[in-house]
This record gives sequence, C-alpha cells and structure tokens, in this order.
Amino acid sequence: MAKRSTFREYLEALIIAGIFLGFTNTFVVKTFYIPSASMEETLLVGDHLFVNRFIYGPAPTKLEQKLLPSRPVQRGDIVIFRSPERPRVDMVKRCMGLPEDDIRLVDKDLYINDEWVDDGSFTWHRDGRIFRDLPSVPPSARLRDNYGPSTVPEDHFFCLGDNRDQSYDSRFWGSVPAHFVKGRAFLIYWSFGGETSDGVWRGLGNKLRQLGGTAIGFFSKSRWERTFHLVR
Repeated sequence: MAKRSTFREYLEALIIAGIFLGFTNTFVVKTFYIPSASMEETLLVGDHLFVNRFIYGPAPTKLEQKLLPSRPVQRGDIVIFRSPERPRVDMVKRCMGLPEDDIRLVDKDLYINDEWVDDGSFTWHRDGRIFRDLPSVPPSARLRDNYGPSTVPEDHFFCLGDNRDQSYDSRFWGSVPAHFVKGRAFLIYWSFGGETSDGVWRGLGNKLRQLGGTAIGFFSKSRWERTFHLVR
C-alpha cells in the first residue's frame, strides 16, 4: 500500500485536532502526557499528545469513515495501551510484533520471523554494553539484549520502546492484549521541558507549584519546534 503524503497526514491530524476541540477526551480523541524517557528520541519527557481513539475500530458514522477511516494495528504504530501489569496505568510504546510473529533479539538486533529488522531510524541504544544469556547475568539484563524466540499470541501485540536500553516493555512483561490498546499517538500539540521526571505532582501544594512553574516557564521552557509535530 502506498504511503500517504505528508500533507495528507497533517490534514488528517488537523481534522482530528479540530474534533478534539469540540469533544475533549471523548471516544474520538484523548490526550496523553509522556512521563518517561522510554520512547526517546521519538517522544520526549514533557511531550503532550493527541491520541486517535477510533483508528483501530469502526467509525460510528459514514462521514467519519470517509474522513478518518479505521484500520488494524500496523507494525511501527506508536500505540497507547493499558499496562498488562497495572491495567489502570496507560503506557506508550511502538508496536513491533503482530499476532503470530516470531520475535527474537540477538545482541540488541531485532529479528521478526527470522528476518533482521532495520529499525535504526527510530531506535536508540544508550548503553554500548551487551548482556548475553549467561548464568552470571541477571535475567532482566539478559532479556534486554537477547530475547526469545517467542511467538506473539493471537489478538496480541509485541511493543517496544524506541529508547531500547531504557525501556520496560514486552521483553519483560509479555505481549499486549488487543483489547488493551486505546489508540494511536498521532500529534504532539505541546512540549514542555519543565515537567518532573515522572510527570506526577502529589499534593495540593506541589500541584500549585507546578501550575506556577508552568506559567512562569511557559515561553522559555516550551519546545516550540515540537508543537504540532507528527508522531511517527
């Protein structure tokens, strides 16, 4: 299938953003905040996203089907989903494995169905060390760089962080059930460099300080070059 033009992608993104203005956090579009570095350099801590919630399901009306058609999850989509370990927590990762795919990592290289995947355009390795499958290496470290082989179950997806060495993902807790997927990230509507590392400010006093800090640093700490940036 031919790739859509960048103009078409921006047009669709703006249409969805327009819908969002009228139906904030409805079944159509929701917002999501990036709290960790697991998707760097694609998504940064402090990025605020629009998430297309109906792309993976049938559109309710014929008009919406024409404007924004639905489709299945595709390899490479950046998806928002409920954590398999903590279902009340949402996560963001890139879908790399589809149902019945055979997944294997060998010294950080990803293989799908025994074919090497060239993911260098979006994958980032911060740590030059390679942890191999040796008794002296903790299991959590082994899984980071050498995983599988494992087959993705039916109606599941294998999701990885782009910051591969610092991402807690399907290598550690398994594949994501299809019904846990909430939507596809498609647009950064604002990026702010003054957030806390975990994105959580607990207590009224801290929340007030956060609001004050955001107001004071809005112009100086906002990453304007990332505003209305398509997520790919």
